[in-house]
Amino acid sequence: MRWALVKVCLAVTAMVVVAFAVPLGLVIKEMAADRAWSNAERQAAAIGPTLSITTDRDQLTRAVASTQAGAAGRMAVHIPAVGDDPALEVGRRRAAQADLDRTREIASPSIANAPDGMALLQPTALGSGEIAIVEVFVPEGELSNGVTTAWVVLAGVGIALIIGSVAVADRLGVRLIQPAKRLAGAAHDLGEGKLTARVPEDGPTELKQAAVAFNAMADQVVRLLANERELAADLSHRLRTPLTVLRLNAASLGEGPAADQTRAAVEQLESEVDTIIRTARAAKPSTVTGGPGAGCDAAEVIRERMAFWSALAEDEGREVRVAGVERPVRVPVGRADLTAALDALLGNVFRHTREGTGFAVDVHRAEDAVIVLVSDAGPGILDPEAALARGGSGTGDAVGSTGLGLDIVRQLAESTGGDVRIGSSVLGGTEIRIWIQLDERSPASGRRRHGGPVRRRKRSATTSA
Repeated sequence: MRWALVKVCLAVTAMVVVAFAVPLGLVIKEMAADRAWSNAERQAAAIGPTLSITTDRDQLTRAVASTQAGAAGRMAVHIPAVGDDPALEVGRRRAAQADLDRTREIASPSIANAPDGMALLQPTALGSGEIAIVEVFVPEGELSNGVTTAWVVLAGVGIALIIGSVAVADRLGVRLIQPAKRLAGAAHDLGEGKLTARVPEDGPTELKQAAVAFNAMADQVVRLLANERELAADLSHRLRTPLTVLRLNAASLGEGPAADQTRAAVEQLESEVDTIIRTARAAKPSTVTGGPGAGCDAAEVIRERMAFWSALAEDEGREVRVAGVERPVRVPVGRADLTAALDALLGNVFRHTREGTGFAVDVHRAEDAVIVLVSDAGPGILDPEAALARGGSGTGDAVGSTGLGLDIVRQLAESTGGDVRIGSSVLGGTEIRIWIQLDERSPASGRRRHGGPVRRRKRSATTSA
């Protein structure tokens, strides 16, 4: 579109320049010739008074020499024979005799061809009634004097106009093309899953309206995908957490057909819930941040969730410790997201460690980040990198694992520019550290590497995320 506009302006301007420059160049050429002939006529007219008084050669020679053309050797006077006086010529003749005779016959000025130029033949009546001819030679260079310079100037002006029109057309094309390119780029980014892609609402009216429509569509897509993500989170929050409680209670029913049937039903229900979670997660979009101002009090959320899980811990004889939640700790993540991450980690502790295994949750407030540590006294994780990879892929290799837990935690941290690390806790088991960045760092700009390499415990037992 940009080049098409440039080509159109180039063609139109070129046609306009040709339409005006060619006739103007021809007019300039004619004006130069007219100027040369007018000057020759004035030179010839200057000899008229002398011819009307005398035909003496000496006097005519002085009169011719006094003119500009005569001094340059470009004027001649031809006087015919009068009575006993012979024909007389003063100056150098360049016109043919036939041209002189024809001019004398018609008694009007004429132009004759001459070597290297043209000759003006001006008839003048003598006192005796005869016709004398004043010849003024006009060189070819004088006929086109200044024409070349004028044509060069016209050509330069025409080229300047064409270049100027192309430059203006290019700028106009850029003004039209840039909004269209931004719109196409934003549509491409949105198609690749970059839900924050938006288009500046500027440019021509039509493109501005298209940008407004695109932004409205993108906002609606974000809302729909956010609702889908919330649905997946609700499935994990509202189904998986009470199901863990139900499974733990079923394990304490003892022996008997009813107890076995209850446990089998719980296992089947847990399997169905896992299938639902995997299905929901398979369609889950990329993490959608809450936008400017979104966040919650991490201390309040942790106190609330620990109150829920502490009741189950008391039934199983688990020692629970929580620290760092005495004062508010604001984090730039949604309350539902943080709740889902904590439930996923604490649910893993109950699911993959034996009864009586203690755990702890610690919150540390740094200058630019909030660190949440979830530790347990279990057997630890044999391969932390594989556990994180399972969460990233959505599949697990441990019994009862959907691969969702660590993935929920990882996406929560990465949405702020932070990360998740798995190491060994002071309790002797696994320590999962969630680094939540507080500044507005983009996750795509590269995450900071916190705390060095992950420590691994050499144990044969594994837990699943």
